[in-house]
Amino acid sequence: MAPSIPKLAGVSEDVQKIIEAKMDEAPARRRAREAFKDVQLSIDHCLFKMPTQGLKMDERYEKNSRGLEIFTKTWLPESSPPKALACGSSAQEDKQMFFRFVMEIKTQYFLGARMARKLASAGYGVHAMDYPGFGLSDGLHGYIPSFDRLVDDVIEQYSKIKEKPEFKNLRSFLFGQSMGGAVALKMHLKQPEAWNGAVLLAPMCKIADDMYPPFILTQLLITLAKIFPQSKLVPERDLAELAFRYKKELTAYNVIAYKDKPRLRTALQLLYTTDEIASRLEEVSWPMLILHGEADVVTDPSVSKALYEKASSKDKKLNLYKDAYHALLEGEPDEVILSVLDDIISWLDNHSEDINSANS
Repeated sequence: MAPSIPKLAGVSEDVQKIIEAKMDEAPARRRAREAFKDVQLSIDHCLFKMPTQGLKMDERYEKNSRGLEIFTKTWLPESSPPKALACGSSAQEDKQMFFRFVMEIKTQYFLGARMARKLASAGYGVHAMDYPGFGLSDGLHGYIPSFDRLVDDVIEQYSKIKEKPEFKNLRSFLFGQSMGGAVALKMHLKQPEAWNGAVLLAPMCKIADDMYPPFILTQLLITLAKIFPQSKLVPERDLAELAFRYKKELTAYNVIAYKDKPRLRTALQLLYTTDEIASRLEEVSWPMLILHGEADVVTDPSVSKALYEKASSKDKKLNLYKDAYHALLEGEPDEVILSVLDDIISWLDNHSEDINSANS
């Protein structure tokens, strides 16, 4: 049974019915997003107040080589060429400790577009996509049959963007938050020279030792995932409670996020992926900025420390934010959110200015 959707203030009965509908397939998610768009714009959050003046925005659906319609969106400064290209997911989302980590697949936050506006206002070209099975893209909701295949879909999409004439000569940076951090790191391991660097927020790149599931639980997950791959049987905790220090009530307004119990094969793929990345941290060689809340219990800050310490990158920086939770750009006080954004933009500026000076 699907989880109940709370009755939200300012939402008509007709709209409430749309957002309570089963959202396994993309058309239902797209209807919900369209019906709920005006309500989201009225939310009181510092990132929703970011201006759109001076920006060019474009959103569309593009079929990939597997025949899936992928939702994409681009934000560009209107009055000048972009300094660089930033790409990321648009994010329109004891034993329990392990599932608390692995199941953060559901924290598909809906403020990503507002963060993109901030980056575009600072002079960057920003491109985002919804992964297959998430947001507005085709695919069974919350289902990852193969993490490698998902990463290949992202590489395909971003490669097309980088080849466009207006972006071809720009530096390009990946942006990965939470599960998006795992996607970015897998992309780097597949194509070590393809990107000029990355910004990683609370990346899902290793399971902390005290969160790793015992052997018998792992074997049970593997067996059940083979028999019932799409089933929603994995236990979970309330991720809004865990990920957001403030503004927890806003998570209800992310109406197209996956809110049900995680699917078995998705959980298994995340376990395999984190195991692989953790065993290859020494191969991470790109310039990177890692940002993590010290009080994060969804992805333990120790995983970011391990990435920072083990990566072979000559140019790496780790920012830890005292008392901050997992959702650094969504669930923190305004001053923390704006500080994190300033740190990101400052790092991007420092890593874009040399090539821009050479081209001036």
